[in-house]
Amino acid sequence: MKTLKKVELHLHLEGAAPPGFIRAKAAEKHQDISRIFDAKGAYSYRDFNGFLRVYEAASSVLTSPRDYAGLLAEVLAECAEQGAIYVELFVSPEFCGGGDLSAWRDYLAAMDEVAQAARRDGIDSRAVLTAIRHFGPERARKTAICAAETGGGWVAGFGIAGAEDAGRLPDFAWGFDCAREAGLGLTAHAGEWGGPDQIRDALSLGVSRIGHGISAVHDPALLRDLAERQITLELCPGSNVALGIVPGWAAHPIARLADAGLRVTVSTDDPPFFHTTLCHEYQMLADAFGWAEDEFRQMNLWAVDAAFCDGDTKAALRKDLT
Repeated sequence: MKTLKKVELHLHLEGAAPPGFIRAKAAEKHQDISRIFDAKGAYSYRDFNGFLRVYEAASSVLTSPRDYAGLLAEVLAECAEQGAIYVELFVSPEFCGGGDLSAWRDYLAAMDEVAQAARRDGIDSRAVLTAIRHFGPERARKTAICAAETGGGWVAGFGIAGAEDAGRLPDFAWGFDCAREAGLGLTAHAGEWGGPDQIRDALSLGVSRIGHGISAVHDPALLRDLAERQITLELCPGSNVALGIVPGWAAHPIARLADAGLRVTVSTDDPPFFHTTLCHEYQMLADAFGWAEDEFRQMNLWAVDAAFCDGDTKAALRKDLT
């Protein structure tokens, strides 16, 4: 699977941090976060809320532009090792200077330098600045301003993640309007834990992509709407299995969603937290559904269509995939 070229649209930068990298940063800063690891050194949590707490604890040791530059270098190197040629990373200014625009510019400059070097080495990337839903709409405005003020280069999109039971997505409309006016692509996590109405709320924000969105499979009218609008789903099967949202790979609705005419893509979400890799995702889907190179190529071409990068980059990616 490593030789198959891949495009990944749904990867959280902090969530892709190898446990060893986080432990090293904690030791460097004399912070004790040993509680978030199991006896084997892997991230340890019991449920989704526990996962969020561990995620935020791990992110707490990343406190400088240098930290984020080092993390991005490691993550992009792993993406390239997995056969990815392009990846979009969810990055939150909340964790990069507390949502302060001036501080965010410093973090962005450090990461942009790494991204440019990685591009020369064959792995391209963009950032989707991400509001944290359970932090509330007012703090989301600060993230949207960071996105609007620094968009156009490595920053190509705006989205929202976090606990789906915190508030309603329409409450965050100001941030999405701000990002849209700045010309950024829009996506939202929805329909992972919540039902189809969560996805409808996301569509009301004008998104072209939905993060997860697997609950749409239970609503024929919504499926038709998503297909007609050509909304792309950023699916992360291994994440759904690890969190117990679906009971196993063969039960994942990705095949049913594709059969319903939806544009589906494959990503890893927070790979070390869910004990997965991009190649593992592809192999498990091949085993579960009999998919081979043709099916995966189509999904990657859909991912290119939905990517938030410029037209020239998309043309080069399509050429690379075909």
